[in-house]
Amino acid sequence: MLRPTRRIASKAPRAAIATTLFAALTLISGVHAGMAETFAYVGNADSNDISVFKMTESGEMIPVQTAAFKGVDKPGSSTPLAITPDHRVLIAGVRSQPYLAVSFAIDPKTGQLSPIGSGPLADSMANIAVDRSGKFLFSASYGGNKVALNPLLANGVAGDPKQVIPTGLNAHAFLPSPDNRFAFATNLGSDQVLAFAFDATAGTLTPSDPPAHKVPEKSGPRHFVFHPNGKFVYLIHELNGDVAAFTYEARSGAWDEIQRTTALPEGFNGKGSDKKPWAADIHITPDGRFLYASERTTNTLTAYKVDAASGKLTTIGSVPTEKQPRGFHIDPTGRYLAAVGELSDSMTVYAIDQGSGALAKLKSYPTGKKPNWVEFLNLP
Repeated sequence: MLRPTRRIASKAPRAAIATTLFAALTLISGVHAGMAETFAYVGNADSNDISVFKMTESGEMIPVQTAAFKGVDKPGSSTPLAITPDHRVLIAGVRSQPYLAVSFAIDPKTGQLSPIGSGPLADSMANIAVDRSGKFLFSASYGGNKVALNPLLANGVAGDPKQVIPTGLNAHAFLPSPDNRFAFATNLGSDQVLAFAFDATAGTLTPSDPPAHKVPEKSGPRHFVFHPNGKFVYLIHELNGDVAAFTYEARSGAWDEIQRTTALPEGFNGKGSDKKPWAADIHITPDGRFLYASERTTNTLTAYKVDAASGKLTTIGSVPTEKQPRGFHIDPTGRYLAAVGELSDSMTVYAIDQGSGALAKLKSYPTGKKPNWVEFLNLP
């Protein structure tokens, strides 16, 4: 039965066969017009650049570009990144003097970066974030014990700081609430989270009432993430490895702790000066079903299942990852996680099991030197 089919096919013009085959492959690979493509951006502190990758449907990372910071010679301690809500501009924080927010235009087709310009930051900023309107840049200074607010010009370049606010010790993250009405700043050395009312029209921050939420002494609140439903917030503590869950009251901006668990893998004993907890980053899947945290002393990623009704966490387990995993992120589909190692100069991609949330290692890729930050973006 198969022979006649083969003979008929062999008579068809080769060009027609090639065209049909190309069309079929294009359809299968999902590269037809209008299909969103996923890109990953990695901030590299010691090489003062950004590694750009294109991610395929299978989670494969294809190197696209290395975008360098023009005129920046000295390495900073980290390279925080932020992307504007319209996906047109990526901003990188430079932590060597002069302290700058460097803006790059994102090509909507290729994902490549082109320098636009730079604006001044108020200090060496460990964390930057764009507000929900895309008009302001939040930043937090660990060494300078302050947070700041810069306006973003129409082209995405930061203007001079509009507000610089002293904080407790070691401001580490400064992010807007889901509705953009509040902004919160962790103070790692003072064990508190500062709360501000944010007026996005006027571009002003004012302390909330109460102005701070205290956390346990010597816990070191570092990074936090809101649940996609806006009802919960999760906070990782650098110094004791705790992960705390809070209910979030959108009207008042109040946090109320409901649970405290750990990012430390099972069996961690903490003995010895080099064995102290050193937790780093935290992210949640876009559907809010799974949460992940990184820990640098053990070089691990810990996964949690999120209860949709209560917001509470159930630990799934830990997996080994890159050496000193200061930063990681989850792709917009919630199917993959990419973690970078400051001491391994590479990035590992994991598949997220859609049923259990467990991580399965796929492959590792070289990055620039001392990578610490990952941002994902779907284009167009």
